[in-house]
Amino acid sequence: MKKLLLILFLGASLPGVMAQEPSPTPGQIKRGIWQADLPGGKYIVRLSAITAVSIHSYIVDGAARVSEVNIDTIGNELVRFYFIEPNTPQTPNGIGQSAIELIKEKAQDAVSRGGADEVWSKVVKNYPATTHARTVEYRMSTKASLQKLFESVQDAWLDGKPGVFKP
Repeated sequence: MKKLLLILFLGASLPGVMAQEPSPTPGQIKRGIWQADLPGGKYIVRLSAITAVSIHSYIVDGAARVSEVNIDTIGNELVRFYFIEPNTPQTPNGIGQSAIELIKEKAQDAVSRGGADEVWSKVVKNYPATTHARTVEYRMSTKASLQKLFESVQDAWLDGKPGVFKP
């Protein structure tokens, strides 16, 4: 009788064992993913984990203008993509603006010739003043590329479709 019960039990549970879901294929894994491939690294996030996407600008200590995109997720890390530029004053009615732009251009040329442009394009943190716990940061080379990155992640998130951003 025990053997009969064992056979009946195994026979009843065998279809459940045989009907296990197959492992996902690489194509299935990429579904629902957004990624940014940047010179400073790669960021990959599942679209369903994103809770907010924002873009904004601000001035730091009157000297620099920062434009940034933030992606908040249900995980423990916030990602921040930003573009930083000198905060050059705007003249009223554009009078003398070309002189200010020329000075700005000359300063950028000098930085490039001196090799400091490589440092200028990197993320810089001064502990503890600018260390952001659980914040991943990427510095963008142009404001236009930052805007395109925002549009890419926004479209992917709102449409629920995977995407890859490359500047």
